[in-house]
Amino acid sequence: MLVQLSIRDLVLIERVALDLSAGLTVLTGETGAGKSILLDGLGLALGERADAAMVRKGAAQASTIAQFRVDGSHPAIALLEQNDLPPDEPGVIVLRRTLKADGGSRAFVNDQPVSAGLLRQLGGLLVEVHGQHDERGLLNPRGHMALLDSFAGHAPLVADATAAFARWRAAAEARESAEARAQSDARDREWLDHAAAELAALNPQPGEEADLAQTRANMQKGARLAESLDTIDTLVSSAEGALSQLRQAARRLERVADADDALQSALDALDRALVEGDTVEANLASVRARFLVSPAALEEAESRLFALRAMARKHRVEVEALPALAGDLADRLAALDSAVHGIGALKVAEAEALAAAQAMAATLSKARKAAAVRLDAAVNAELPALKLEAARFRTAITETALGETGRDQVRFEVATNAGTDFGALTRIASGGEMSRFVLALKVALASSGTAGTLIFDEIDRGVGGATASAIGARLAKVAQGAQVLVVTHSPQVAAAGAGHLRISKASGVTDIEVLDRAARTTEIARMLSGADITAEARAQAEKLLSASG
Repeated sequence: MLVQLSIRDLVLIERVALDLSAGLTVLTGETGAGKSILLDGLGLALGERADAAMVRKGAAQASTIAQFRVDGSHPAIALLEQNDLPPDEPGVIVLRRTLKADGGSRAFVNDQPVSAGLLRQLGGLLVEVHGQHDERGLLNPRGHMALLDSFAGHAPLVADATAAFARWRAAAEARESAEARAQSDARDREWLDHAAAELAALNPQPGEEADLAQTRANMQKGARLAESLDTIDTLVSSAEGALSQLRQAARRLERVADADDALQSALDALDRALVEGDTVEANLASVRARFLVSPAALEEAESRLFALRAMARKHRVEVEALPALAGDLADRLAALDSAVHGIGALKVAEAEALAAAQAMAATLSKARKAAAVRLDAAVNAELPALKLEAARFRTAITETALGETGRDQVRFEVATNAGTDFGALTRIASGGEMSRFVLALKVALASSGTAGTLIFDEIDRGVGGATASAIGARLAKVAQGAQVLVVTHSPQVAAAGAGHLRISKASGVTDIEVLDRAARTTEIARMLSGADITAEARAQAEKLLSASG
């Protein structure tokens, strides 16, 4: 609820600081004293449109601060958490707005700068304003379904309907996705068949490109070495080559080595040279085995490598991706072949989910229609006492497309006279009638809605006597479950308040005074008799206050 309201330099208000309590608080005062300015100040703090003309003449800026206290489960707390604006004190929300005389305004929540849009969101969760021309809150058809569901306690049914709708949409999207892919693949069937067969025939293997590239490089290197290796082989291993000559020399030297020690040493050195020569021959053979291949083998390796690279370019992928692509195309062909069966199963699942969602929506619709009967009876029971004897109220429920909250469209409608057609409250009712319909609705709905503070602006205009007393009694009843502030010209309504604020103007400045019992008697007597307060008016004021408890 709203616990404090501070306004400074706003139109006729120089400085006001109010502590507010729960229950029904009435605001009274002569016409032009500034009652609407007080509400404008609160509206500014709630994010309403700012106008530089609202700044008091001679002041640099106007400011308003509204402090609220809510419990931890209030939706406003969740909104603050979503925007990283935790309260400095648990459950306390402070809204502040400044408005400069030369234009421009700033908004703050818990002393943190925010947008006016966020301020409006928070304000809508904390306060409901019902005036003669107000078209928000209870008068907005977009919120009527939620109000009916809250009145009837339909939260579990709505949650079940929302979950069933989500399952149906998920099943429908799965079927639609499968059909779209199947249609796309069907259009490409000829290409798929050809591409898959081509890749299957090529049979690319992981790592194959790197292996072929290395083999090809080795073969090309061997081709460049071929002439040199042949010449070296002739010099080393041919019949006239160095090793053949050394071996002949070793055989001849072996026959005479015994003749002298030096010859034996020469033979030993020659044997060592032959061992090294064998190493030369082995290394040459190894190189030849690795690098010297036939032209046919080089052509085969190059053809395979070029075929892989051409296939990769064709499909705009890397060569290494070809094996995965071949598998994907094969899978798509298999999926296409089984698509009819798969889509059929998805259609069955979708139909089952739709049937479940429709059944849940039907259950919710039945419950809403039963709740509408109870709500209509409760509201219509309030109308006669509010001087709306010929008026009728109904909750119109029409079927619409299946959605997250079922298949119903809910709208509150009224007929103000016997024999007239029902229509939207904002279109059918006059200003005074509209406010009284809203009050009847609030009484019937009791604690429905998140706002803990309700404001009624001149709800009693055009009525008096017993009707005004009935309005006061009903405002007091609503105030049992919420904080209610009402601007009134009716002494009967003023007497029903638990708290009373008198708004007056002196020397062009608006002042607000909290009234005690004696001052309330005087103010209500003034409302009864005018400027000249009579003894009879005082007695009647006392009687009204006593009757209201």
